[in-house]
Amino acid sequence: MLQIDETDTKLIALLKRDARAPVAELARKLGLARTTVQTRIDRLLERGVIAGFTLRSGDALAAPIRATVLVSITPRTGPEVLSRLRALPNVEAVFTVSGRVDLVVEISAATTQDLDSALDDIAEAKGVQSSESFIHLSTKIDRRG
Repeated sequence: MLQIDETDTKLIALLKRDARAPVAELARKLGLARTTVQTRIDRLLERGVIAGFTLRSGDALAAPIRATVLVSITPRTGPEVLSRLRALPNVEAVFTVSGRVDLVVEISAATTQDLDSALDDIAEAKGVQSSESFIHLSTKIDRRG
């Protein structure tokens, strides 16, 4: 079983805030040697605790209109529906969920017309029984790393 100690937890928190922070800076903040911090990062990567480092787009690049779509599908059509959703450029993420719907789909669009078209594409996908959309108005909390 993988052990994540308090130092690893602090290191991960620092990397979530700034994945580009130099190892020397991380070491200073943690009160550890630079080589110790690099070894910890390598171990966390090797064990899959950290999946990698990536760019997260800021508001200047983000599509101005975002929505969440709740989707119910007919039984045994999941792979076909997912294949169709994967092909839609406005679809950013799809989650299977428990509850009254089967999928939660996150989409983005440059205009309301693009949003309308994306919602139509989702609703018309073979296997989709129903969909309900929620347009995001503002972001109050965002802890995604």
